[in-house]
Amino acid sequence: MNTPLTPVPFRAPGSDGSGRHGYPPAPEPLPVPVMDNHTHLDFPNADVTVDVSAALDIAASVGVQGAVQVGCDLESSRFTVQAVDLDSRLLGAVAIHPNDAPDYAKRGELEDALAEIEELALHPRIRAIGETGLDFFRTEGEGLKHQRYSFRRHIDIAKRLDLTLQIHDRDAHDDVVQVLREEGAPERVVFHCFSGDEELARTCNSEGWYMSFAGTVTFKNAANLRAALAIADPARVLVETDAPFLTPHPFRGRPNASYLIPHTVRTMAELTSTELSGLCAQIAENSVRAYGSWD
Repeated sequence: MNTPLTPVPFRAPGSDGSGRHGYPPAPEPLPVPVMDNHTHLDFPNADVTVDVSAALDIAASVGVQGAVQVGCDLESSRFTVQAVDLDSRLLGAVAIHPNDAPDYAKRGELEDALAEIEELALHPRIRAIGETGLDFFRTEGEGLKHQRYSFRRHIDIAKRLDLTLQIHDRDAHDDVVQVLREEGAPERVVFHCFSGDEELARTCNSEGWYMSFAGTVTFKNAANLRAALAIADPARVLVETDAPFLTPHPFRGRPNASYLIPHTVRTMAELTSTELSGLCAQIAENSVRAYGSWD
């Protein structure tokens, strides 16, 4: 397997890791282990790359016992299938990202790409189709037509294979919900990096869809996320990194990794006035219901 990763302790080359570009220090371990619902181990940080198993070892040392590795195109989806075979602490998700779907379509390659995604999804440790959805921030015009078509096709694949659907939703809440209702949502739906407000949280509560909160919930300007978390059904709450992006406060702007999940979980416990061990146990239970067992 060609992983662009080396077993190093999350340090920028030539530094002690304390600089503003290096990986932050490891936090205090969680009292009950949880899983990182969404990470990209194939996306190297500009300063340092990490070995898949080394990254999971460091995460395990602070109470993050597993992760979902997520594909965004054919290359990263192929990587994902290889990665879940490499380390049993990983489950996988495969898809064509909504911002990539128009490019595949313009090249006349979208149908073949979707066919390969479905084939890759047959692997027993691929438990989700994602990330897929709609993105009105980076795509516009003709590209949105291809996004919608790709999203509908991914929904169909998830339903036929009985896999969880991982949603990428950026500035498109109402349209994502509309497409899900028109197509008929799969049994298990996860809003990755939940970015909605109380209205979307109520919709997820009523539909039984999971809300996966990332480091963004720790940001000072995230009042909408805090309001959504406050009313989210605890049985539908997950946690993720979206690493190497969206590093939680107080390390925003530095590279993210699964071992930093404890910062987000502790903030979630504070915001919901929930005992930390109880929240961790709930998140772990929710993760298994959403994706199946990691064992």
